[in-house]
Amino acid sequence: MSNRYAFIGRGSGRWRVRSIHAVRGETLDAVGHLDIVAAEAPAPAAPTEWVLRGLISNVRYATRAEVTALQAKQEPLNRPAASRAALIPIKKSSAWWALAQDERRAVFEDRSRHTAIGLNYLPAIARQLYHCRDLGEPFDFLTWFEYAPEHAAAFEELVAALRTTAEWTYVEREIDIRLERA
Repeated sequence: MSNRYAFIGRGSGRWRVRSIHAVRGETLDAVGHLDIVAAEAPAPAAPTEWVLRGLISNVRYATRAEVTALQAKQEPLNRPAASRAALIPIKKSSAWWALAQDERRAVFEDRSRHTAIGLNYLPAIARQLYHCRDLGEPFDFLTWFEYAPEHAAAFEELVAALRTTAEWTYVEREIDIRLERA
């Protein structure tokens, strides 16, 4: 199984785009659908398409106890009931990347309580983080969430809580793409 994935915005695909909203910075072009493919994807075939690439990597900024707690509660992706999704590409500032690993951990968890916030919404909301920074992509991270329609309000609470943290002050570009299974 590949650890590289491409998120392709285009006119057809497995996920129908409900909205694309720039939370901070420049948005992406409107598309009707999104597909996710393992491995490398070709360049966009039409001017109305875009491709975001990322890879699943090791968990960062988390202790063993936090990783164990997340793994114990997180449900897998692609659950039949989870017909809603969100793709949230994020680019952090150069100030974030200038911090040492322990300083980023302090902002991420000690001050922002990122993992603790996320644990409050498991197992209803499943999540996968894709790293992009070292691939030369326009974003540093692609965060993928899946949830059932009845958990939509909980998802709104989750993203609102994360956007009020000290960590979010380092975000210079964020796009919120909401989807539903086509």
